[in-house]
Amino acid sequence: MSLKLIHPGLLTTVQDLGRTGYQQYGVVVSGAMDRLSLRIANMLVGNREDEAALEITLRGPELAVQQDTLLAICGADLSPTVDGIALPQWRPVLVGTGGVVRFGPCRSGCRAYVAVAGGIDVPQVLGSRSTYLRGGLGGFEGRMLKAGDVVKQGPAGERSARLAKRLTERLTPDRPFQAAAWHIHPPHMAAVSEPLGVRVTPGAQLGRLDQDSRKRLFGSVFEVSPQSDRMGYRLQGAALRQTSTEELLSEAVPPGTVQLPSDGSPIILLADRQTTGGYPRIAHVVSADLPALGQAKPGDKLRFRPVTLEQAERLYLLQEREMAQIRMGIRLKLQNKMDKEM
Repeated sequence: MSLKLIHPGLLTTVQDLGRTGYQQYGVVVSGAMDRLSLRIANMLVGNREDEAALEITLRGPELAVQQDTLLAICGADLSPTVDGIALPQWRPVLVGTGGVVRFGPCRSGCRAYVAVAGGIDVPQVLGSRSTYLRGGLGGFEGRMLKAGDVVKQGPAGERSARLAKRLTERLTPDRPFQAAAWHIHPPHMAAVSEPLGVRVTPGAQLGRLDQDSRKRLFGSVFEVSPQSDRMGYRLQGAALRQTSTEELLSEAVPPGTVQLPSDGSPIILLADRQTTGGYPRIAHVVSADLPALGQAKPGDKLRFRPVTLEQAERLYLLQEREMAQIRMGIRLKLQNKMDKEM
C-alpha cells in the first residue's frame, strides 16, 4: 500500500520518535516535534508507538490513497478532508482506494501527524526513520516530501487488519471513508492557551542574568519569531542581560534547553537541535510541556513558569500515566469489543 503526494504542502517529512544513542558522536536526534500526537496516532491504527508517520506543518499536502488505507490524523487541526468531506481527527479512519486527503486552513496548532497502519516504510538510518533536513539524513531520501513522491506503508498488524476489515465493510460509493465512532482527545491539546504557559526548571547559567532580567524572564510574555524552525524557537520580547561576558565551553544540550545568545533573545532548542551548545543555558522546558510547545507557530505567545525538578518529574509521570490510560482504552477498542461502538 502507498500514498502519492499530489501536492507536498509547506513542510511534510517522515518522523518517528527520534534517533537516539548517537549524540556523543554529534548525531542529531530529530523526531516528532509533538511526540504525544505521533504516539497516539500510531496507537489509533494499531501500530507500535514509535512507528514513522508524516509530520505536516501549517499547510498540509494532498495525499492520493492508492489502496484502502487505515489512517489517523492527530495534532494540529489543519482542516483535513477526503474528497471534500470533513475528515475527523483523533480516531481511526479507513480511506477508500482513490480517495484524496487534503488539508485546508490551520484552525489550531502547527503540526499534524498522519499515521498509517504498518507505519511509513522508509529505510532506517542509525535505528530511526526520522528526517534530519540539515544533514540530509533519514526519512524519504533525507529531504522534505515533494509532489510525485510515493510513500510506502509497512505490513499492518493483526489488530490493524481486523479494524480495517470492519471499516471497509461499511464503505459506500458516496462515502469515500469510514471512521470509527469513538475518538481520543488528549489533554495536551485541550490545555493550549494564549499565552502558552511553559514550565521550566532553572538552567546552569541562570545566575548570569541580572536581577531585572531574571524578573523579565518569568514575568514577561515572549513571542515565537518567524526565525524559528524544528531546530529551535527564537523568541521576541524583553531583552535579557547577562552580568558576565565570559565565553563558555560547549556542553550537551537536551531538548527544551533555553539558551541566551549575546543579543538577549532566548532560543528554545527542539527536535533538530545540535548536540552541544556554548550559549548560557538559563532554563530547561519540562518534558511534559514539549508536545504543546511543538504546536506553537510564529506569532504565538508564551510565558515561562518556574518549577522545581521534583515538580517537573511529577508532571512527566502524570503525563505518562494519562498516556497509559489512553493506550489501554484504544487497545480495548481495537479488540473484539468494537462492534457496538461502530
